Amino acid sequence: MSGSQARGRVEEVMRCLETALLDGTFPANARLPAERVLAEQYQVSRNTIREAIQRLAARGLVRSRPGSGIFVSDQLRTGITSPWGQLIADHTAVRDDILEFRRVLEGATAYFAALRGNEKDIERIRSLLSELEHARNADDKTAESSADAKLHDAIALASHNTMFLHLHSSIMNMLREHITVNGTGLRELEASVSDQLLLQHRSVCEAICDHRPEEARTAMQAHIDFVRSRVTFEPD
Repeated sequence: MSGSQARGRVEEVMRCLETALLDGTFPANARLPAERVLAEQYQVSRNTIREAIQRLAARGLVRSRPGSGIFVSDQLRTGITSPWGQLIADHTAVRDDILEFRRVLEGATAYFAALRGNEKDIERIRSLLSELEHARNADDKTAESSADAKLHDAIALASHNTMFLHLHSSIMNMLREHITVNGTGLRELEASVSDQLLLQHRSVCEAICDHRPEEARTAMQAHIDFVRSRVTFEPD
């Protein structure tokens, strides 16, 4: 194989790996398959895989952990979340803007999750809903909030829209903190709130799993509206 052909194969593999990063096949902090596995998957030599990964690493998209393997970087996400996280910490009233943003973004992701979610997506969503239900039955509010956040992640992944997925993940640290803080806080207000939140998540998940996009969006927006109506903001 000539030098130009070899470079072409490296470029081709690199583009395939980039696509896997974009569509969520390899999410942030995920470990990449071994060189041998990738070489078999793409029908190229391990040297080609190694060079493609080195190029991705040079751009900060993946990183090596000695003795552990190659992992997807969360660099793109942290670049946005840090200033926003600090802004929210300093100005509590800004949280209402996040809730308004969540209403638009997550309404759209729920819509497309219902439209495009495949069998694996549906299985993941059902499993996380079950996890949320178990946490509620155990009255474990911390576990409820954790399952809540993971469920929102799963819905974003099921949307199969690269821009939604990466807009969601690029600020996910901020949103996850927001969902956890507000979810835990709301659940501490009164016992009935946890039950209402669970019912809302069931409505969203049922609409998604039954592939009813308009109902999924409406249910998600109703959920966000409920959260907005219950959150009290302290003056700065």
